[in-house]
Amino acid sequence: MQRIRIRYAKRGPLRFTSHRDFARAFERALRRAGVPIAFSQGFTPHPKISYASAAPTGVASEAEYLEIGLQAAVDPAALRAALDAALSPGLDVLDAVVAGPGSLAERIQASRWRVELPGVSPDTLRVAVDKFRTAQEVPVERLTKQGRRTFDTRSAVISIDVIDENETPSEVTGVPCAILGLVVRQVTPTVRPDDVLSGLRVVADLEPLAPPRATRLAQGTLTAQAEIVDPLDADRDGAAIAEH
Repeated sequence: MQRIRIRYAKRGPLRFTSHRDFARAFERALRRAGVPIAFSQGFTPHPKISYASAAPTGVASEAEYLEIGLQAAVDPAALRAALDAALSPGLDVLDAVVAGPGSLAERIQASRWRVELPGVSPDTLRVAVDKFRTAQEVPVERLTKQGRRTFDTRSAVISIDVIDENETPSEVTGVPCAILGLVVRQVTPTVRPDDVLSGLRVVADLEPLAPPRATRLAQGTLTAQAEIVDPLDADRDGAAIAEH
């Protein structure tokens, strides 16, 4: 059985696609593209698809990952093109590689985020970010599957900055819009951008005038310099070594 690892994006209005809806759309795309997907054994066989750290509904992403098992070997580039054509625009397949040793999930150690905050000026955001940075801990409360939980957001945040950009933020006009940059470590429970915004509300009473818009820019292995390495790079490097 061949295993293929895939990177895909959720863009524009398709960011509101739930994980369950995406899973259905992806299975339909596999059928349309004629992908020889492998199935599990038992009374209710299901396609061999595993997802790694899917983004929450309403969050855009340039770096979502999944792995599929196939009954027959395929060319990853041809598979990427066929699946991208079979999915709706906004659900875009960006990359596909043959899986090497190890687990994809183990390579997801951190995520990089860009969060637009309508109605918040960059100077106001800088004050809030400084307070968040200097806090020893920033507890917030969230409803989870296990009920309401209080957890520290500060310890999961590796870096937090105000992004200075000349470009106009997406879908924002007529009001100031500060942009927050985050690198967040993968922990349990997962600390999401909205949790960090709750933390900024706790430490600085920061409150955007309109719903923030978050985009996951990257996720993967975390280096000592707080950089994030694409988890598919290890598979590509392994293939290059094997060819030699």
